[in-house]
Amino acid sequence: MADLVCNLGKFTLKNPVMTASGTFGYGFEYHNYYDISRLGAVVVKGIRMTPSHGNPTPRVAEVTGGMLNAIGLQGPGVEAFLHKEHYMPFLRRVGATVIVNIWGTSIAEYGEVAARLEAEKEGITALEINISCPNVKAGGVAFGTDPMLAAEVVKTVRAATTLPLITKLSPNVSNIGEFARAVEAAGSDAVSLINTITAMAIDIETRKPKIANRTGGFSGPALKPIAVRMVYEAARAVKIPVIGMGGIMTGEDAVEFLLAGASAVAVGTANFVDPFAPLKVIDGINAYLDRHGIAKVSDLVGKVEC
Repeated sequence: MADLVCNLGKFTLKNPVMTASGTFGYGFEYHNYYDISRLGAVVVKGIRMTPSHGNPTPRVAEVTGGMLNAIGLQGPGVEAFLHKEHYMPFLRRVGATVIVNIWGTSIAEYGEVAARLEAEKEGITALEINISCPNVKAGGVAFGTDPMLAAEVVKTVRAATTLPLITKLSPNVSNIGEFARAVEAAGSDAVSLINTITAMAIDIETRKPKIANRTGGFSGPALKPIAVRMVYEAARAVKIPVIGMGGIMTGEDAVEFLLAGASAVAVGTANFVDPFAPLKVIDGINAYLDRHGIAKVSDLVGKVEC
């Protein structure tokens, strides 16, 4: 049995496998399957100041190699998350390692959410900043596609909390390293990538888009080679830890990300196919380490031979 402890700079996880935000609910949805405290971390669905009802349905469509979603960041809002039974109180009770994904439609709202979570941070390990959200003052442009806006979001959140910060990067950019460096300079303690890629699918019988929002985020196995490349580039652009995600279905998939430079990984779409997928990824990483006589998972990080 190898040492799976994962050091992410400002915090440490028992193993390097977490869940990707938006694919695991708030943990409660999966707890009947297994003890979710066995995971490196549970990254909860996005939280903003007020409740969000999300986009109209249909919001999900299966496509070749994965799925499209346009859920629209539906969520209960920060007060319900902190106090209602099936959210943070449940996560504290079961001893899960919790990372809270946060978002807002303005830079100020990001700071407000972070400050509110800071005030009741018991049981919260870190915050993940979702910068793939529309900036209403900039005509709907996503914070994550403008390095200056991305940095401003991180600076605002950094001023509002002492919790470690992970910035979740959008793949819908031409130079992922530039964005990773921008958020590192602004105070992010780690980066996670990649988020979904904007895509579209059409029902040829109805001649209408398969989801009501017309476009959505593409995720799943077909995304993995793109994600591995971007993780490789980001890891070489910054000194802070990188968390890799995008199409991870097996332990072998996760090992690719570790070799590319990720210190930890997140399992996303695979949760919809198999609720036990994160545990199987943990076992798969461990089997790989044992098979190759590697004592610690950290010894894999960035060891691709190019």
